[in-house]
Amino acid sequence: MNVSVILNILGTVLCLEGIFLLAPVLVACIYGEQAGFIYAAAAAVCFLAGAALRFKRPKTGVFYSREGFVAVTFSWILLSMAGAVPMYLTGEYPSYIDAVFDTISGFTTTGASVLSSVEELTRATAFWRCFTHWSGGMGVLVFLMAVLPLSGSSNMHLMRAESPGPSVGKLVPKVRQTALILYKIYIFITIVQVLALMLAGLPLYDSLALSFSTVGTGGFALLNSSIASYNIAVQMIIIIFMLLCAVNFNTYYLLKIRKPREALLQNAEVKWFFLIVLASAAAIAFQIRDRFHGFFEAFHTAMFQVATLVSSTGFATADYNLWPEFSKTILVLLMFMGACAGSTGGGFKVSRLMIVAAAAKNELLNMIHPRSVQKVNMNGRIVPDHVVHTALCYMTVYVFVVLLSVLVVSLDNFDMTTNFTAVLATLNNIGPGLNAVGPTGNFGGFSPLSKLVLMFDMLVGRLELFPVLTLFSPGMWRLPARRSRKEFHKIDEAE
Repeated sequence: MNVSVILNILGTVLCLEGIFLLAPVLVACIYGEQAGFIYAAAAAVCFLAGAALRFKRPKTGVFYSREGFVAVTFSWILLSMAGAVPMYLTGEYPSYIDAVFDTISGFTTTGASVLSSVEELTRATAFWRCFTHWSGGMGVLVFLMAVLPLSGSSNMHLMRAESPGPSVGKLVPKVRQTALILYKIYIFITIVQVLALMLAGLPLYDSLALSFSTVGTGGFALLNSSIASYNIAVQMIIIIFMLLCAVNFNTYYLLKIRKPREALLQNAEVKWFFLIVLASAAAIAFQIRDRFHGFFEAFHTAMFQVATLVSSTGFATADYNLWPEFSKTILVLLMFMGACAGSTGGGFKVSRLMIVAAAAKNELLNMIHPRSVQKVNMNGRIVPDHVVHTALCYMTVYVFVVLLSVLVVSLDNFDMTTNFTAVLATLNNIGPGLNAVGPTGNFGGFSPLSKLVLMFDMLVGRLELFPVLTLFSPGMWRLPARRSRKEFHKIDEAE
């Protein structure tokens, strides 16, 4: 294993976080908050520690999938642990574990929090929480691909380990250029939302913070009421951008190069995604219409809750804990489904569900016609067998992680709905669940053990299970007994 290049990546990540921490320092300077000194010190320490890790240059920048999994997983853990230090030192969090919980929730764009009142935070800390959503939304290492001195194949190992979805491809021949295109689109969408929110009457600080949380599909807000206190124009803007950021970003690249047919008309995942969103909002609005003044208000409220949960953002404008069971069940199913692959959203992913459903259908046809050859098709193309196999394995592992997590969390003796939706909300990077962890609740009542489990769920959910779980495999840390190192590297590179 190329340890030197992994340490170099971790050092680069720490240096980047040191730069990120200058954002709350600037906010503290503008509003005259003493917390700025703590964030400045943390930025300096991160930068110096990162520079120390980067001091010894690796002999080669080439590495393989194992190093990619290790580098990505430890980068996200290091980001969260370092980013939590200034939040704890300001005294705004009761313990370091609580600070890490909110920080890892921020970077993984989950939005779950242990705080009962976010309005008591300093502006610097509130801004930093929202900024972690934006910096983690597209992926920190995806951003670093444009500057890391790695070969193209090595970059691809990082992208596969960090990017959400059943498969990862390149928009253009060079992976670095692909990462640059994705971030240009990401920044452009952010700027457009900031301007739209300012036109809707919000100040620059609120517009930036809410845009970071929306585009990163995170959900940290500035008010205890989340988005409910803002006017309808702000809410509609947030609905639009939550759904836009739940769509595969490759779609926007295809639109940019003037291929609308391939981007929209031939994209089955996008069509199914919006069909499910509209149908869910309409069904919920019809059931809760008596609680509002007219169907439009009910539909607007339902659409916001549907958009925020299906995109895994986690904002709220209503306490859906009080809604009928049918409506709450729809919301839980949307939590499970999640957004499109290749978006900043979490969840199981629409494309993965389509692959699993098609595979199940083919299995039924094979039982009826044993000699027939069935293939999974999507967007007019045959899905490779290894992608189908991976999707089925992902679902199996996903179920085991949910069951095991619920079992451990149940030691805190909360009700089943709270335990199940808490795990579902963290594993799918949603944020709020139901009952005690609903839109008006928080995760502060869980024990340190349960918080560690939920933090683990946030991390494995953001990194799509396998990159993290492979670290627990003995084969990850040693070479096969009957193969030389050179042979193993050739096989690994081919994969």
